[in-house]
Amino acid sequence: MSTDYYTVLGVPRDATPEQIKKAYRKLARELHPDVAGDDPEAGERFKDVSRAYDVLGNAEKRRMYDLGGDPSSPGGASGAGFGFQDIFETFFGAAAGAGAQRGPLPRARRGQDSLVRLDIDLSEAVFGTHREVPIDTAVVCPTCTGTCCRPGTSPTTCEVCHGRGQVQRVARSFLGQVMTSQPCPACHGFGTVIPDPCPECLAEGRVRARRTLSVDVPAGVETGTRIRLAGQGEVGPAGGPAADVYLEVRERRHDVFTRDGDDLHARLPVPMTAAALGTVLTLDTLDGPQEVDLRPGTQPGQIITLRGLGVGRLRSGGRGDLHVHVEVQVPTPVDEQQAALLRQLATLRGEERPEARLAQSSPGVFAKLRDKLAGR
Repeated sequence: MSTDYYTVLGVPRDATPEQIKKAYRKLARELHPDVAGDDPEAGERFKDVSRAYDVLGNAEKRRMYDLGGDPSSPGGASGAGFGFQDIFETFFGAAAGAGAQRGPLPRARRGQDSLVRLDIDLSEAVFGTHREVPIDTAVVCPTCTGTCCRPGTSPTTCEVCHGRGQVQRVARSFLGQVMTSQPCPACHGFGTVIPDPCPECLAEGRVRARRTLSVDVPAGVETGTRIRLAGQGEVGPAGGPAADVYLEVRERRHDVFTRDGDDLHARLPVPMTAAALGTVLTLDTLDGPQEVDLRPGTQPGQIITLRGLGVGRLRSGGRGDLHVHVEVQVPTPVDEQQAALLRQLATLRGEERPEARLAQSSPGVFAKLRDKLAGR
């Protein structure tokens, strides 16, 4: 090989992609015509540096270069061997790869979808909300506007494949002479080459940037719900179509209310006297203060349902219910006066010495079915 691209960029042969990119950026800034002016030597070096990065900055081209070929020169892949895959594609490619694309590959490709986590409060899940979500993504390069070329330049037709994106070669195998088609090693199948890559995006046609997405979160979402924002994701290479963003909802735990589908549950501690005598309490709900009618003789564990105060239904409309679980609080400790009143109440109710007897369990569904079948 007449040119050592590693020497041109000033990096060792085992340099990482990050080291190669850093070296290219440094040299490109020093040798760029806007900086070096009309210096012809700097202009030639800038072309050499761009050509070297075009090869070493691409994993496939670099692998081919390290094997002894020069992807940037005509016939650069002539040193490559002829393998069984070539033979298979020659004889079976028409059937096995009928859907394969013919001609040059487009540089512009769709970006990759992304998944972003969105943390919301219970109240936002109940009523829905509007959120501004910042994301780091790829946008069209503002310098080259997606062309991948330095402003004022454009891609040129590949001199190896003459714009076809593929090259053919004849090789000898145990089956005789066969002709195969493969992506052009010089242009990597695109049919064009970029002589002067954009110094900002390095021929990617896109750069990383921080954007803010506006999203309406509907009522009824829950942990695991995904909201799709079509065409709001990263821009593809060479300014290709933007991908989608999926927002995955994660609902924060609430201090008072627990959620079960579209229903909400809450505990309501009440004094023993209020449960026995009945009262009207004011409960702070997500919809504001609500009155709860506590009937006389309310028992521990009794559930009071407030209709339509639950979570908004995601697809069917309406809302679930709020279930209030009553917890009767037994006073402790009690002073002498309170104890005397409680003993007086026990005497009036005949409960000075309550009878200890375990309550019978109510028959379950299967027990009732068994008794019915037995004719009881």
